[in-house]
Amino acid sequence: MFVVPLIERKRDGGTLTPEEWSALIAAYTAGEVPDYQMSALLMAVLWRGLERAELAALTDAMLASGSRLTFDGWDTRRVDKHSTGGVGDKVSLVLAPLVAACGVAVPMISGRGLGHTGGTLDKLEAIPGFRTGLTLAEAKSQVQQLGCAMLGQSPEVAPADRKLYALRDVTATVEAIPLIAASIMSKKLAEGLTALVLDVKRGSGAFLPSLDQGLELAQTMIALGEDRGCSTVALLTAMDRPLGRACGNGLETEEAIMALRGEGPPDLMEVTYALGVEMLLAAGVEKSSAKARTKLENALGSGLAAEKFERIIEAQGGNPAIVEDPAVLPQAQAVEIFEAPETGVVTRVDPRLIGRTVVAMGGGRQRVEDTIDPAVGFVITVKPGDKIVAGEPIASVYARDAAGISLGCQALADAITIGDRLREKPLPLVSHRVSNAGVEPLGREPGGRRKG
Repeated sequence: MFVVPLIERKRDGGTLTPEEWSALIAAYTAGEVPDYQMSALLMAVLWRGLERAELAALTDAMLASGSRLTFDGWDTRRVDKHSTGGVGDKVSLVLAPLVAACGVAVPMISGRGLGHTGGTLDKLEAIPGFRTGLTLAEAKSQVQQLGCAMLGQSPEVAPADRKLYALRDVTATVEAIPLIAASIMSKKLAEGLTALVLDVKRGSGAFLPSLDQGLELAQTMIALGEDRGCSTVALLTAMDRPLGRACGNGLETEEAIMALRGEGPPDLMEVTYALGVEMLLAAGVEKSSAKARTKLENALGSGLAAEKFERIIEAQGGNPAIVEDPAVLPQAQAVEIFEAPETGVVTRVDPRLIGRTVVAMGGGRQRVEDTIDPAVGFVITVKPGDKIVAGEPIASVYARDAAGISLGCQALADAITIGDRLREKPLPLVSHRVSNAGVEPLGREPGGRRKG
């Protein structure tokens, strides 16, 4: 296939036909188009965007590049959730078993870390023995038996996206709205879902920081889902500070386990419950948000959600003992307490810098072939608005060695800003609900401005 004219046309602001997108993605998946040419096209898309017909064609071509989960004749409603990526975002590890414990089937195909953000698969693989590489037949069987499977993209599922996902991560083309939308929806539409709930991050730590970008992405993905028979709704959630306390794969897995045991940080639980409510409503399990919230709280408080996670771990080859004893997870070789350098008020905790430093410490990939160290990262116990005293422990660094400790401490010194007062309020944890019917503001923005 002669790709250069397609790159030139997109570079110059033109469009590719659906047939050209279909042929291009098929050729790339087959190895007939080299990564360097696809990288050039991805950069052109980042700069020039895609027309709606192009986006639909790209998504359909990526979906058609592999097989799909099918649940013909099985009446149980199937709902999944997907996050656009953040720092400290371990919601999926809590939400999937929690919603499954409420009687909804959750076939969850997740991705790895991308850029400065963590990935659900990398967190799950911090669990000794946990196998994310299920076949579609294995995933279907497990979903029907346990109500949930948590897997990665096998070669069967949207293999074109699998290749493009890794390429975007190392070519600075992550932030393109059409590429994000096509990537997410090609995976999710392959799951045989009846409904999908999206967690679209906004704020300084998100790939798309602004409210307008977040809304555009949400509406783009909702249109793709609805047009293909998958009821889709999105919540916009805050990523102007890390979510929860732990940042780093093993540390986040431990925090997710604590959340399933009823000991999760308030911000993590607020986002988890908000998304869980939408999933139960989409499944028709409950008819009101209040009843859905109560059902989720009961499943967590009774221990059913933690038990469900144990069963998922065991079914996928992992050590279920971690639910009772998270110390079974990989442990860092070096740990250092970080103390507040001065007395004052925390005005900012920069999530992007924290995420990038986790990657630099070995907790993420800077090249496609890099191996992740699941034990490294941070536990940050302060949030914007907290009052602190000089010398007070406010974070911990988990690293491979003294060099990692030094790198982590410097990052914390730069990321945690201290002042005499909070000058700008943090974003609301959940600010907007977006559906096919439109955008619903859920309160007020910092400074008293109406959302929307």
